[in-house]
Amino acid sequence: MILQTDRLILREFTPEDVQAVHNYASDIEVCRYTDWGPNTLDDTRAFIEDVIASQSEHPRNQFTVAIVVKESNSLIGASSIIKKEVLQGEVGYVLNRDYWGHGFASEAAKAMLNFGFKELKLHRICATCRPQNKGSFRVMEKLGMRKEGHFREHLFFKEKWHDSFLYSILSSEY
Repeated sequence: MILQTDRLILREFTPEDVQAVHNYASDIEVCRYTDWGPNTLDDTRAFIEDVIASQSEHPRNQFTVAIVVKESNSLIGASSIIKKEVLQGEVGYVLNRDYWGHGFASEAAKAMLNFGFKELKLHRICATCRPQNKGSFRVMEKLGMRKEGHFREHLFFKEKWHDSFLYSILSSEY
């Protein structure tokens, strides 16, 4: 799977991507609102191995790709779309902190929504984030996703309970 936008290439991960992924996956600020990380190098290697293994699954339900800046050929993050229930999916994204605030997450997530609606023929795509993660819910809003709810203390990770915002978009709204 390869997707392209004006500034980005979204491509399958390879074993050579471990260090570039580890650069952001080991950053405490990048992982502040995630249920994973900060990663050890072994955690990052395991992630890459799992993602590569998922690339050959049939049927394939998880599409996790590297976000690469065309101009510099730099791997700056990851984006995913996971097929959930019938005709539904969930989109996600994470970026190296050095690339925050430049619209790369929105650009990558939009490409994943396109893929989800046009190629996977999904009816509904959702996304979640922690309420404190303003950058993430702004990406969702920029994509035209609607806030559907605020789940209170429904996830337990990193030794405490966390809330989530839920956003979604329907194929008819996209």
